[in-house]
This record gives sequence, C-alpha cells and structure tokens, in this order.
Amino acid sequence: MSKQTILGRVTQLAKANINALLDQAEDPQKMLDQLIRDYSANITEAEEAVATTIGNLRLMEQDHAEDVAAAAEWGGKALAASRKADELRAGGQPAEADRFDNLAKVALGRQLQSEKEARTAEPTIAAQTEVVGKLTSGLDRMRAKLVELQAKRDELVARSRSAQAQNTMMDAVKNIDVLDPTSDLNRFEDKVRREEARALGKQELAASSLDAQFEQLDALGDEAEIAARLAALKTA
Repeated sequence: MSKQTILGRVTQLAKANINALLDQAEDPQKMLDQLIRDYSANITEAEEAVATTIGNLRLMEQDHAEDVAAAAEWGGKALAASRKADELRAGGQPAEADRFDNLAKVALGRQLQSEKEARTAEPTIAAQTEVVGKLTSGLDRMRAKLVELQAKRDELVARSRSAQAQNTMMDAVKNIDVLDPTSDLNRFEDKVRREEARALGKQELAASSLDAQFEQLDALGDEAEIAARLAALKTA
C-alpha cells in the first residue's frame, strides 16, 4: 500500500463523524461494533505502514548523513593532496606534484558527487518527514476516535438496557393497573362484591322467612285467646 493511500485512509477515518453515522444506522449498536472492529484493524494496518515509512525515512537520513560525511572526507583528502602537490612542486618535483594534483581532482570529484547525492536526498527526506508527521498525527486521532467509539458503544448499550428495564417495568405496571376495568384485580373485586351481594340476599331471605314464622305464631296466639274468651262468655 502506498503512503498516499495510507495517508488518505487515515485522514478519512480520523475525520469520521460518529454522530452522523449513528443517525443513519438502522441498528446503531451493531454499526458501532463493526466500526470498532474496522478501526482496530485499520489502526493495526496503519501502524505497520507508518513503522515501515519511518524505517525508510531513517535509512534515507542515514544515507544522507553518510553522503555529507563522505563529502567532508573527500574534501579533506583533496586539500591534503593539493598541499602535497604544492610542496613537491616547490621542491622541484613537478611530475610528482602533478600526480598529487590529479589525486586532489579525483577527491574533489568524489566530494562533488557526495554533495549532489546529499542534496538530491534532502527534498525526499523533507517530504517523507512531513508524511510521517501527518501519519503519526492521523494515527493519534484514529486512536482517540476508537476510544470515542468504544465510549459511544458502552453508552448506547447502557441506555438500551435502561430503556428495556423501563419498558418491562411499565408493562408490569400496566398489567396491574387498578383503574383498568379489564384488569384481573378489578375482575376479582367484582367477584367479591357479587359474593357479598349474594350473602346479603341470603341474609335478607332468611330474615324474611323468620318474620313470617313469628307472624304465624302470633296469629295462632290470637286465635287461642279468642277461643278462651268465648268459652268464658259461655260460662258466665
């Protein structure tokens, strides 16, 4: 995967609007679980890619440092060869002086090549350094986003459980609502009242029968009294 692709994915994921995604989801909890899995996988993949990019940058930096050091070293050799040539020429040895001047030229050529290589690498190193900075920053945002996702998921699960508990409680309350004429409690109360009314009816019926018996007894007493008085009149 190229660094451009990695950088694009890191940026896109880090900028993801979780609330907007939740608003569009049919099942927010399942969506969050999937996002957490995707984020975790992408973070792992991005971490490996960033580590590789950083490793390549460090190799380029090492090569650049070696080129800079080589340029300095060849410059020193060129200077030493040039001075030796000057000494030999002053000592009347022009042939040897020319040989050392030629060595100085070779050293200067090597110095020039090392400097070119160092300069050529500098823009790439600068660009790679910028990319590494962006990738590292993006990874930090992705990790923060993952923490946010996990917190959202935990909050959503807690709210869902609370809502389920409230609905269960409300269903239970609704089933025993004493104001509901169809509730079992009211039906039981009606049954009790009917039993009470039946008992009252039986009591009244029993009382009515007893009164009739006493009235009959009273009537027999009156008849006996009348008969007694009639007998008394006949014997007077």
